[in-house]
Amino acid sequence: MKLTTKGRYAVTAMLDLAIHQSRRPVTLQDIATNQEISLSYLEQLFARLRRAGLVKGTRGPGGGYRLAKEMDQISVAAIITAVDEKVDVTRCGGKTDCQDGERCLTHELWSSLSGKIYEFLDDISLGKLVREPGVQQVAERQDSRRQGKEEEVSHKVAFIHDELTPT
Repeated sequence: MKLTTKGRYAVTAMLDLAIHQSRRPVTLQDIATNQEISLSYLEQLFARLRRAGLVKGTRGPGGGYRLAKEMDQISVAAIITAVDEKVDVTRCGGKTDCQDGERCLTHELWSSLSGKIYEFLDDISLGKLVREPGVQQVAERQDSRRQGKEEEVSHKVAFIHDELTPT
């Protein structure tokens, strides 16, 4: 199976959104910072996720994204499919033209494996992932790291302001 960064990043971004949306709509900049994913790449992914009905956006100040469905109703497979990824390990992409335009000897094996992988990913919801203790630990670490960076920037700005303010 070839799962590209597009599928991985989409799942990661959606998990970040699921974890943080209870406080307020989540901006793509927040996700980009937390997950170290390019903002422009996230914009492309979220356009597809929005078209697939998995997220909804709010414009303006205080805007951002929220899940369009309950997190237990969004599967990892649905996210991967929404960004045009395929869960397919066949050489032919499921077209049965693997060997000189015809089905190869092991086509059924790889096709069956593709189906099992899809079923596995379809059985895992964002809600299930959010409740995983390891996921919670990583999210807490990322949040505290981000808050530390924000405080550091705030202190630098205050210091520069004090240096430039005449006494």
